[in-house]
Amino acid sequence: MKRAERLHALSEMLRRSGPRGCTAERLADEFGVSVRTVKRDLTALENSGAPLWSRPGPGGGYGLVARGTLPPVSLTPVQAVALLAAVSAATDAPYADLASAGVRKIMDVLDPPTRAKADELAARIWVDAPATPRRIRSALEDAMAEQRVVRIRYVSRDGDDTTRDVEPMMFAATNGRWYLVGWCRLRDAVRWFVVSRIEYARATTMACSGHGIDEIGAPPTTAKPVNG
Repeated sequence: MKRAERLHALSEMLRRSGPRGCTAERLADEFGVSVRTVKRDLTALENSGAPLWSRPGPGGGYGLVARGTLPPVSLTPVQAVALLAAVSAATDAPYADLASAGVRKIMDVLDPPTRAKADELAARIWVDAPATPRRIRSALEDAMAEQRVVRIRYVSRDGDDTTRDVEPMMFAATNGRWYLVGWCRLRDAVRWFVVSRIEYARATTMACSGHGIDEIGAPPTTAKPVNG
């Protein structure tokens, strides 16, 4: 068994063992390797981000934190690469960094043959997608998730530069652009802000006053929420 396959199988055995865990000796016996090799493999899993726990002494062993693991994922190589391509091409989308991290976790729990084929296909897809500066996206994302007022410096299509306090109501994508839709306290009305024209953003401690998405108006017939 190749090491990559053993690491995957080791992770699955630890996941199945649940809160009981497994001793290094049992793992070594299962995979026909030395205890020293098993401990090196466990270190490699931990370094890759696997949420391992260990208990020393009699009755101790190793296991995976249940809340931090995924069960085996049944995807074809093409499905896995489709997820990678979609996330990689959407660098300006809200929460894109978290989406990328989530896809990487899915890739990490694919069985080794599927992962190898997916990696081979992924190497044939290139993406050059410039993104809004991370600090701006983080401020907008935090303000939206926590429903706090975000202070932005915005440059209009005509080049006018204004600073505004905005109550975030929605992120929307249309015609190839992402918008922050919110209640603009400067204009006292709903406004659509092109995210790429926001030059500065900071989530404040002020809570939003409760403007709902129904105030934005009816969406186009072709528009829908990302949850379908």
